[in-house]
Amino acid sequence: MDRTQGQAEPVEQPTAASAPPAAASEAAGPAASGSAPAPVARIVTLTAGDFTLTVNPVDGSEIEPRRPGTGAAVPVKRDAADRSARDAAARPPVLPGPAAPAPPLLAREEERERLVRLLGRGRSVRLTGPAGSGRSALLDAVAADCTGLAPDGVVRLSGYGHQQPGELLHALYAAVYQASAERPERTQLLARVRDIGAIVLLDDLEMGGTALDELLRATPECAYLLAATPDTRAPSDDSHLEEVFLGGLGRADCVELLEAGTGRPLTEEETAWAGDLRFASEGLPLRFVQAAALLRQRDERNLSCAEDDDDEPGVFEERPRDAAFVALPTLAEGAAPAELLASRVSESARAALRIACALGGEMPHHAHLPALVGDTHADAAVAELLGCGLLTPVGTRYRLAAGVARQLEEAGFGDTAAEEARTAARHYAWWTGHASVTPERVASEADAVLAALAGADVVAAVLLARTAAPAFAASRHWEAWERVLRSGAEAARKAGEVAEQAYFHHELGVLALCEGRLDRARAELEASIGLKGALADKRGTVAGRRALALVTDREKAGVEVSPPLRLEPPAAASEAVTTAVPAVRAPKTAPAAPVAAVTAVTAVTAVTPVVPVIGRAAAPTTLSEVFEEAFPLDPKPAVVAAPAVPAPVRAAQPRRKPVLLAAAGALTVVVLGTVVSLAMSGSDSGTPADGVGPAVSSTPTAGTTGGAGVPGTGGNDPAPDPGTTAPDASDPAAPEPGLSPDPNQSSRAPSRKPSTGPTPPSRTPSTTNPTPPSTPTSPDPKPTPSTDPTTQAPPTTPPPTTGPVGSPSST
Repeated sequence: MDRTQGQAEPVEQPTAASAPPAAASEAAGPAASGSAPAPVARIVTLTAGDFTLTVNPVDGSEIEPRRPGTGAAVPVKRDAADRSARDAAARPPVLPGPAAPAPPLLAREEERERLVRLLGRGRSVRLTGPAGSGRSALLDAVAADCTGLAPDGVVRLSGYGHQQPGELLHALYAAVYQASAERPERTQLLARVRDIGAIVLLDDLEMGGTALDELLRATPECAYLLAATPDTRAPSDDSHLEEVFLGGLGRADCVELLEAGTGRPLTEEETAWAGDLRFASEGLPLRFVQAAALLRQRDERNLSCAEDDDDEPGVFEERPRDAAFVALPTLAEGAAPAELLASRVSESARAALRIACALGGEMPHHAHLPALVGDTHADAAVAELLGCGLLTPVGTRYRLAAGVARQLEEAGFGDTAAEEARTAARHYAWWTGHASVTPERVASEADAVLAALAGADVVAAVLLARTAAPAFAASRHWEAWERVLRSGAEAARKAGEVAEQAYFHHELGVLALCEGRLDRARAELEASIGLKGALADKRGTVAGRRALALVTDREKAGVEVSPPLRLEPPAAASEAVTTAVPAVRAPKTAPAAPVAAVTAVTAVTAVTPVVPVIGRAAAPTTLSEVFEEAFPLDPKPAVVAAPAVPAPVRAAQPRRKPVLLAAAGALTVVVLGTVVSLAMSGSDSGTPADGVGPAVSSTPTAGTTGGAGVPGTGGNDPAPDPGTTAPDASDPAAPEPGLSPDPNQSSRAPSRKPSTGPTPPSRTPSTTNPTPPSTPTSPDPKPTPSTDPTTQAPPTTPPPTTGPVGSPSST
């Protein structure tokens, strides 16, 4: 049903050529008849926490907030009749044909009594034994003895393939409570399983440590019997589990088990062979179940049965009845009997073994074997293989026994694994999508479906994942649902199926939202929306945006509002510090020439001051004072700031380098301005007055007369006359730059005759746009004292030797 338009979607009718052969009891009838109804979409509505989940195999799952009053009622616990039916459903299926006698439980009375006694006291026990030691048979006996000890009865679970306790808790909840259309969230699940008081038999445990501790803490009213192998991770010291180790059988018990399996007493040769086999196999019961199958096959080949001796060979029999002696198997064949046993079973059983090897050891349900093998009587192959000890029960299914898969692969049974996996994937894709198959039936075949999905090609894998994912979602087996979706997304990416890839990402986002993983839900839904937008799928885009809006609401409701982290700087450096460096003015005796004023203004905000602040009454006026303030030679006390909460070290450390760079920039501007000011004040901007030539000696004499001294020329040079002009640079009498004039040479006054030609440009630096001089080289810090104290100018820093024309050189 289309939830958007309210109209039924047309369902594609499969043709007879595309439909695979009949597989099983519920699928063989509809597939075989020509008038079978076509599969229809199974739309299931579930309650998952605060959400209502609608599993739609056609358009994808839809999720919406659960409306008040529409949720499932408070679940109630099952009664004794429901528990019996549930326990029967948790066992392996009953095989067709006459029931084979179960092997006897030998030499386990002491362990059996101890386990029942500990479980009756409410203690949890960990039963440790190697593969093939009979742990499952012992659990069946203990379950029969513990009936009625706990208020919620005995619950059987399988821990095969579970590394986390979440799925086991959901399985325990479904076994005790009647809640077929609800999957509670984690908080509700923990609150409900806490009230369960049952004896839980957990076979094939694969987790330990903190994961096992979490399972035990979640169910304090339950007593566990955990069956595990020695290589399983050990529980923690805080679990307080009782340890019971299950060893091998003795010699007499091994002989008794062989006699029960063959149905006759053993000969002396067979008894000696059994003793050697017990030493090689450490007395594991599984090895002697397989050895009994070898002896039965030997008896059939040797025609040693009494009823066969009286019969005459028939005319239409397939094989002659001539006696052919078959010797006892060797010790190596008895320790690894899979190849020898497989060579003596029927052809259908060998084909089933090839399928199991292709599926990683998983044996499909016996109802699927006729379709997979191509033999209508292939369903009896499971009972035949189970009697030979090649299969072992695991939960609700059968698997190859320990070590059998490796032995069969070495014998060549795994050569056609790719083809067998492809055939199984196509068969399961048709079967899981059929309307007559319930989601619970698909969930019971989850391991075989996942194995077929892993071994199939990308096309078959996409088809299988597309049909199996809705069934796993509807059966509340969400761990298998997630694995199918991830495998399907990867297969769709490799196959280039963009629409199917968008579907798988949407389902993964919905699953993550139901489980409270908001980050994963957002990532998957955004990927799905992008892919559906590329396909112009408006309906799918709207469904994805609705789910994404629920993720946003959950994030806003789940994020706890907290004040932002504020790192306040110290009070001394919390405000911007503005430093103004005034221009260096020329002395009052200098001519009224315009001098460029350089002002450096910087604003530095620091968390921790780098250079100590030096308190001064006046601004620095010389270069030495500027350097002294920036880089003090002697440590000076810093200014005591107001007490404030210091900022964290991590917040202050990253700002040290920018503060240093800002301080260095400010210092560079101050130094540059000072040097420019000194260069401008030291330049000669006038000419000698009254026909007196320029000074040729840097040492002033006592008889020199004139106006006020010009700074930068020695201090005693006469001031220029307003009516005179500057000396011509082309005049041969003018001194060359950088050369010291001869003091013994007489000075010649410049001519007063005006020049008729164009006035050459003056080499005196301009006062309006000064050019900074070159780098000073060793200035003379001690000027020559003058003999006339009345005309001596205040000492100033001499200009560089490469200064403008008219400036004296250093002596």
